[in-house]
Formats: sequence, C-alpha cells, structure tokens
Amino acid sequence: MPDSEAVMEYRRGEFLISTSRERLSLDVVHGFLTNCYWAKGIPRDVVAWSIEHSLCFGIYDESPPFDSAQGRLLAREARPFDGAEGNHGAPAQVGFARVVSDFATVAYLGDVFVLESHRGRGLSKWLMECVVGHPALQDLRRWILLTRDAHGLYSQFGFTPVKSPERYMELHRPKTCTRRPRKTI
Repeated sequence: MPDSEAVMEYRRGEFLISTSRERLSLDVVHGFLTNCYWAKGIPRDVVAWSIEHSLCFGIYDESPPFDSAQGRLLAREARPFDGAEGNHGAPAQVGFARVVSDFATVAYLGDVFVLESHRGRGLSKWLMECVVGHPALQDLRRWILLTRDAHGLYSQFGFTPVKSPERYMELHRPKTCTRRPRKTI
C-alpha cells in the first residue's frame, strides 16, 4: 500500500500542487475557511488541527513576481510579503483541499478551494485530478463530500448525488468547531 505520508508534487506551468504540510500557509487556509459558507468563523487552532490529521493538497503560484510600478520582474528574494505567502519569497499558496481517510475503504474530501484571484485557470480541476489520483487513495470503496455549488466540478470525477439517501445518517454539531480541539491519547 502506498505511503500516505510521502510528499507528492505535481507541476503544471507556473503552478505546483504539493502534499507537503510544511509548505501550507495556515494564514491562507484559515483566512479563506473562516469566511466561507461551510466553515464561517472556524478558529485558527481547529484549522491547524484538521490539517495535522488530514492528507492535504496545496496549490502554489510559482510565477516570477512582477513589480508593476517598475515594469520588471523581481528577484525571488525581493518579492514582498503579501500575506498570501507562507514566508517571505516563497511561492504564494492559492488553493487547498484535504482528505480524511483510513486509506483502505473510505475518504472524505473537504475544504476544497481556489482563491478568487486564481479561478478560471483550471486549477480546481487539476487539483481534483491530483486528489483522486493520489496513490494512497486508490481502490477505495467510497468517497464522500458535501457541496452547495460545485456539483459540476465533482461530477467530472465520478461523484453523484447519494443514490440511497435513506441509508445515510449524520450527527451534525455545527457549534463544536468553535471549541478548541481535544488532544488525543
């Protein structure tokens, strides 16, 4: 069985998708999630905890930084910190997805996003190709996700409405995400 902890990286043009948690910008992920419809107001430490316990995919823009005032490219080390970068001079994180799985039978896909500034470039479709193609996630019996508005994207990868909704149940506790995560033994 492939190692779910092995870092996978995929490149397309000036973009990189990586499963390295070290590359992720908690500022970017939390900044998006705390303002989106499915995780509005989620605390930063809950996001950090969820990242720590998931297989995560980050999208990074590695295009050379451009100084519009000077009309020239900047050296990578001269790139200004803009809040969307994990650290000074690093490629800007522009998207994210995470998978919670036992890596044998089932996977839950959640927190999928591409920043508004980078939409319309095919990044969400490429992100999904990388997620469903990850070696540790092959031959699973079931994938689960929830969406309000991205059915068209997910249907391209075989996702369909629940065929037997009468078999599905949930225990939904929306206010628990406002509390600090518990440490596990």
